[in-house]
Amino acid sequence: MSSSARPRAPWFLVVLALLALALLIAPLVALLTRAPWGSFAEILTSPVARDALRLSVITATAATALATVLGVPLAWLIARSGLPGTGVARSLVLVPLLIPPVVSGVALLAAFGRRGALGQFLYDHFGFQLPFTTAGVVLAEAFVAMPFLVIAVEGGFRSLNSQFEEAAATLGASSWTTFRRVTLPLVAPALGAGMVLCWARALGEFGATITFAGNFPGVTQTMPLAVYQALESDPSVAIALSLMLIAICVVVLIALRGRIIRPLATA
Repeated sequence: MSSSARPRAPWFLVVLALLALALLIAPLVALLTRAPWGSFAEILTSPVARDALRLSVITATAATALATVLGVPLAWLIARSGLPGTGVARSLVLVPLLIPPVVSGVALLAAFGRRGALGQFLYDHFGFQLPFTTAGVVLAEAFVAMPFLVIAVEGGFRSLNSQFEEAAATLGASSWTTFRRVTLPLVAPALGAGMVLCWARALGEFGATITFAGNFPGVTQTMPLAVYQALESDPSVAIALSLMLIAICVVVLIALRGRIIRPLATA
């Protein structure tokens, strides 16, 4: 059908669509207009901003690594194993996406706090505690971000042509060799997309982090927590740090555009 023959959109749909677009864009434009451009570089190079950004990158990367090591086998189990209960497992994977982040933090405290179900054992026997530590930040970020990786990789596994794996098995490859040399390379686009989305979500995590790990500069204060603290004392600093996070999100979207998102669309 030619473009001239396409029916015109009803005017009320156009108006509502423009209102939706304005709702999404207006807050970003407001940040840009109120940004302290004159002192922007000074704010971003301040010790607080540097420490928060460094910690955010380190913890988000560590959380993504943890989510990858644990999430890829879970995605394979859900997509390919055929075991009973995989539907329930998939639903449980989605839970961190649906519950409020602060509830995630409370749940982590109940499990890994010094008097938690698992945390008490770690503290009593090894003197190790996760809450209010950098490791606690990594755990909180992995908890809320891993579902993005699992769902993306699961889609890759489901869309995979099993003939390649069957051919490898016929040639005598072990199950681990087949998974490592055949399956993983074939789902690499989905894995890459999942890792990038997981990293971006971990970088922006706030609720679970502040509830489970606290807000201690240099130890647990990531960029979102630094924004929250700056908002109480100097809103201009909060705006500058917010724009930094938005810029990182834009870079992530550019990285995902086309090369990684397209394979996911066919999953």
